[in-house]
Parts: sequence; structure tokens; C-alpha cells
Amino acid sequence: MKVLIVDDEPNILDIVEAYLAAKKYQVYRAESGAEALEKFHAFHPDLIVLDLMLPDMTGGDVCTKIREESNVPIIMLTARSSEKDILSGLRIGADDYMVKPFSPKELVARVET
Repeated sequence: MKVLIVDDEPNILDIVEAYLAAKKYQVYRAESGAEALEKFHAFHPDLIVLDLMLPDMTGGDVCTKIREESNVPIIMLTARSSEKDILSGLRIGADDYMVKPFSPKELVARVET
């Protein structure tokens, strides 16, 4: 299974990639919204882990663009933790929403389901 991880924090990318790779997932990384959309089109991931706060556009914008053409599962992984943020993320098309700080093992469990 191919997973695209989108986050502007290299340490988060490293942690998530290590945990998913240990479970034999094929992992692609992106540090911006534009790079995420490029890799989405190039690699056709089976699942996306998406941060809301990116340097060039919001994760919400990325989610909306992806939803225009695909129903690929999207897990939001973000520091934005208010009820308003969570509901907004789910309404724009996220299938799941996790708040940082997070448990990498819990994220893997959510990817597996």
C-alpha cells in the first residue's frame, strides 16, 4: 500500500515514515501543498496523511483539490485541535482527524483500518 505523508516538519515526516515503513508500507513524502499535489498525481497513493498547516497553502486546500478527483482516504494530522478545526477538517473531506502531539502507533492502527 502506498501512503503519502504531507507535513512541513521534517521530524514528523521521519517519525511517520519510520513507523509506516516498518509495517512495509511504501511511503512518499511532501513538505508543501504543491509538492503533495504533484506526488498525489505521480504516485496515486492509497492513503494520505495530511497536515493542515503548510507553507504554501493549507492542508484544507490540498484536501479540497484532491476530493475534486479522488476518494482516497485522508487522515488529517495537525496541531489544530479546536472542535471547530476538527469539524472543518471532516467537512472538507478528511476521513479521520488526529491531533499533534500524537502516538505513531495509533496513527499506524488508523492507517491499517
